[in-house]
Amino acid sequence: MAKGNKNFKEIRWGIIGCGDVTEIKSGPPYYKIAGFSLAAVMRRDEVKAKDFAKRHQVNKYYTNADDLINDDEVDAVYIATPPDTHKLYGLRVAVAQKPCCIEKPLAPNYNDSLEILKAFEKTNTPLFVAYYRRTQPRFNQIKNWIDEGAIGDIRHVNWHLNKTTSEQDISKGYNWRTDKLVAPGGYFDDLASHGIDLFAYYLGKISEAKGISLNQQGLYYAKDAITACWVHNNGVTGSGSWNFGCSSNDDKVGIYGSKGTIKFSIYDNVPIVLESTSRNENIMIEHPENVQYFHVEAMRDYFSEGKKHPSMGKSALHTSWVMDKILGAI
Repeated sequence: MAKGNKNFKEIRWGIIGCGDVTEIKSGPPYYKIAGFSLAAVMRRDEVKAKDFAKRHQVNKYYTNADDLINDDEVDAVYIATPPDTHKLYGLRVAVAQKPCCIEKPLAPNYNDSLEILKAFEKTNTPLFVAYYRRTQPRFNQIKNWIDEGAIGDIRHVNWHLNKTTSEQDISKGYNWRTDKLVAPGGYFDDLASHGIDLFAYYLGKISEAKGISLNQQGLYYAKDAITACWVHNNGVTGSGSWNFGCSSNDDKVGIYGSKGTIKFSIYDNVPIVLESTSRNENIMIEHPENVQYFHVEAMRDYFSEGKKHPSMGKSALHTSWVMDKILGAI
């Protein structure tokens, strides 16, 4: 499908994995946004697949991913499954040469992410990855402050994220987010990837990253405590700490410049704050109901108008590399 096609016609999407993430966060934009429609969904549980299709007014549902991928009435595919199946389904979509959006992280490790990207590049087929914060107004306001030099030259970025231990963790019930075969870094893979990807968007690629990672609680086999430091190509330094067994929930980011600071949260719905030598601003920009709305809208604009999309396979691959460097996997 040509980028910026002047004869752009509606793109019919199929979703593999119509679970919780697709109910409100990501599924509705595929039929809300003009130029896109949701033609089919797939889930291995037929009852749940049928129920999703009925509630979201989708004409077709499948229990087999290959049937959806090879459906002639499906033009593009969104893979919304846990990371351990991204490569499995992604490579099949690449063979079908259909544009694809894959949930983040692109894969559980850098090597699998690279294989997925190469498969799409081989046939010049567009690959998007759902690092949707790159398109949200809240986070682009921060980027505007950085780009206009509101806090001068950027020196350092720091992120501190604490989470309390969940009831599911305490019960030791299965959770793919703490299965080291699906998410080696545990919640770090699922949550920290968003912020690290955003920092690369703001400050450019990261040239080196190091970390210490371990499991402090012994409730599961994936990591639950990680600290890291890194440096961007432009010399900006970064540091972060993520712990998933604390007594409180904290989510604080600081970007420090030669003339001020920007403070915000990656996940909490709180104001973004600019404090500089020239001005102070405190702005509340709510997270949208459908958090991937602007991400999906930007995909539509990519096809219909030839606009650049900020979150594609190459940038997501870089994030996978940084994550593996922090975890000591490469």
